[in-house]
Amino acid sequence: MSNNIVNKQFRMDKDFMYTGAKTSQISFPLGGIGTGSIGLAGNGRLIDWEIFNRPNKLSFNGFSFFAVKAECKGEVRLTKVLNGDMQAPYTGEGKGKFEGYGYGPRRENMAGFPHFTNTSFRGQFPFAEMTFDDVDDPITVKLTAFNPLIPLNDRDSSIPCAIFEYEVTNRSSDELDISVVGNVSNPFRQGAVNEAVEFDGRRAIRMSSTQYEMDEAEFGDMTLMTDNDDVSYQSYWYRGGWFDNLTVFWKDFRRPGRFQERRYEGPRELDAKRLHEKHQDVGLLSGHRTVAAGGKARFRFVLAWNFPNCVNFWNPGSGDESGRQPSWKNYYSTLFRDSTDTANYIMKHYDRLNKETRLFQETLFRSTLPDIVIDAISGNISILKSPTVLRLTDGTLYGFEGVHTNEGSCEGSCTHVWNYEQATAFLFPALARSMRNIEYKHAQFENGKMAFRLMLPAERTTRDNTFRAAADGQMGGVIKSYREWKISGDTEWLRSIWPNVRKALEYAWDPTNEDQWDADKDGVMEGRQHHTLDMELFGPNSWLTSMYLTALKAAAEMAEALGEQEIAVEYDSIYTKGSAWTNEHMFNGRYFHQLVDLKDRSILEKYGAEEVYWNDEAGEHKYQIGEGCGIDQVLGQWFAHLVGLGYVLDPVKVKRAVQSIYDHNYIENLRDFPNACRIYGLNDESGLMICTWPDENSPIVPVPYADECMNGFEYQSACHMIYEGLVMEGLSAVKSIRDRYDGERRNPWNEFECGSNYARSMASYGLLLALSGFEYDMVAGHVGFSPRWQADDFRCFWSLNEGWGEFRSSDGQLELEVMMGELRLSSFGSRLLVGRAVKSVMIGGKSVSFEQAEGNLIWKEKIVLEPQTKLVLQF
Repeated sequence: MSNNIVNKQFRMDKDFMYTGAKTSQISFPLGGIGTGSIGLAGNGRLIDWEIFNRPNKLSFNGFSFFAVKAECKGEVRLTKVLNGDMQAPYTGEGKGKFEGYGYGPRRENMAGFPHFTNTSFRGQFPFAEMTFDDVDDPITVKLTAFNPLIPLNDRDSSIPCAIFEYEVTNRSSDELDISVVGNVSNPFRQGAVNEAVEFDGRRAIRMSSTQYEMDEAEFGDMTLMTDNDDVSYQSYWYRGGWFDNLTVFWKDFRRPGRFQERRYEGPRELDAKRLHEKHQDVGLLSGHRTVAAGGKARFRFVLAWNFPNCVNFWNPGSGDESGRQPSWKNYYSTLFRDSTDTANYIMKHYDRLNKETRLFQETLFRSTLPDIVIDAISGNISILKSPTVLRLTDGTLYGFEGVHTNEGSCEGSCTHVWNYEQATAFLFPALARSMRNIEYKHAQFENGKMAFRLMLPAERTTRDNTFRAAADGQMGGVIKSYREWKISGDTEWLRSIWPNVRKALEYAWDPTNEDQWDADKDGVMEGRQHHTLDMELFGPNSWLTSMYLTALKAAAEMAEALGEQEIAVEYDSIYTKGSAWTNEHMFNGRYFHQLVDLKDRSILEKYGAEEVYWNDEAGEHKYQIGEGCGIDQVLGQWFAHLVGLGYVLDPVKVKRAVQSIYDHNYIENLRDFPNACRIYGLNDESGLMICTWPDENSPIVPVPYADECMNGFEYQSACHMIYEGLVMEGLSAVKSIRDRYDGERRNPWNEFECGSNYARSMASYGLLLALSGFEYDMVAGHVGFSPRWQADDFRCFWSLNEGWGEFRSSDGQLELEVMMGELRLSSFGSRLLVGRAVKSVMIGGKSVSFEQAEGNLIWKEKIVLEPQTKLVLQF
């Protein structure tokens, strides 16, 4: 297939641009890691106010919006809300009293006021750009909205704020006076107080409440700040009944000139039972500039929040002696005194934060990887900025699986879900290590069993946990510890958790393991095995055994590095036996599967599981795979590729199995595919199914979710296809996912599974590793790139513990550049070096000596690449 055809097939025809109906489902999260976020809708509205320490989908915060005014010599020529058209239907939504279905759009949508007809939304996370451009208007407006995201800098990537920069162009022949106003409702219904304040010459409206003490869950504040030189403001919109507040605001806005301050003494108390009364207090802040004909002006606003007290309302347990729900301070509240302090920090450091975030975004998006891959990677990095993720007081990262409308979905940094997630480990390695630290400190029992859900506070986990251990989650923890070690090169950190890692692995054959995963230590999982499809498999299966094999291989290398040679030999011996047995007995010539006699009730009786797992009517087991072709059948091999462990199963059989997943599980048109499970794809959409039975020998009641296409599983499988050389098949699967999230059918920045913003979708970051052939070992000081995609003209982003940058391949030359941080290397590897003599190696324009051994360059002493320093290899 020619490059032109390939490029056309896997390019996106929108340049990451959304217009018209394709904007209807957009909610672009603006917030920091563990701070919650506010959604920027596809038409410019502010929606999904998830900043109050809990999910809050489909929410709005009163009348919170931006608007623009253009005047000429005292005559107002234009006043418009900075929104685009609201997409149909217009009947209304929800079941509210005096609003909702049958009452039309909510007034808070501002759809009933003049706004822009011609808008577009360009989303290249972490930046969203909108244009507002009606042909007859004297101005055009461009919005750039973002929150800082800087790889390796988790502090500045965890700031509770949303940044809005409006650029107004005067395309008329007259000088215009331009005003851009931000309006924000005070979210409190009791004790609400607005204040106009000034910090370091910057004006702000601060919103708080006198109702709550500093340690109460509801305590907090918000600040809207601008750095505009010429500012007017109103601490309060007009207070009145009916529609008075919005009516008076618009009349104030329509008048020539500035806003006049309005204040009220004392807070306004609203009746919490009369929610149809839209009378929350609103404050506004307006910037003013005179713009010459053909000129431009920028108006910058920061909306910051501070709700410091996070409370476990979803599963509080017995609470403390007073019965209060467990609570803790958000990490961000240890960095900033309040929301005004946050906004001031952003303004002081704006140029740097914007520059470094833009450098990351531009480096990622100028990659020569297919657009659909960049879309999948960047779209799901946004999950880190969603309410799926918390940061505990000490900065530890904690995550739900996803989020329901008003609370987290499935608590506890669930190990078998977060196994698939790869973005954090490379973008914020310290946060990934924090997850390992808390798991091994608070989620491990004395015998090595791991609770696969971490409760909060963490000390409760082993006390209150009643779940079985998860075989895939527990083995994944061992592999992830290996990954974190290789990314960081920090052997002392590994040593600190190693005793717990060993216990977790050896629990597989520990006599106290009630599920007897590998009681005979033969390297094959064969007992009762809980897994991410929320039930248990019985008997040998390649899926969970492959995770076990990869954990054994990783642990053998870790043990050897820590001087435990006998342990390393033991682990390697178990691995070798298990791999050989799996290759021989669990491959049917087309794919790997599960070995179980579905008619043998005694297997279940051994574990007292017959009540749940025996189908008495059919006389067979329930919830098993059997001879099915599972999407995760060689999951451990995928993980082994990602962490650089090579093959744990026969390469030929692995490739055949992965091809079978594509052949049997990829459904090009779901219209006629029967799905008894949750509906994540339908009609003419396509996707990879969790499990199929090519020989039509499915159990009567098969493994749960078999008929679903779930994004995270699909990314894993697509990524593995690419590793096995099935690049086009893998890219087809990725395209199917992103086609489903096209802005009209679903939100491109909210891939969901069991809830919104689902963590498993961050498996998409693995596509970068697979297509670039990225190899890393910071213990040995080694990196390498062997592109599987257009290697003769290739470039891509990379990130490791101490630095991040870009790799390029073109015109007989390889370049490795550090954008930020540093990279210490002893060797560099690439299949592009095999059979080719390297003529020269330059660092920062200076020649350095080297040795070449097949696909590797080796330096006798470590070289150090610093920011904006290139390593250049010429053939």
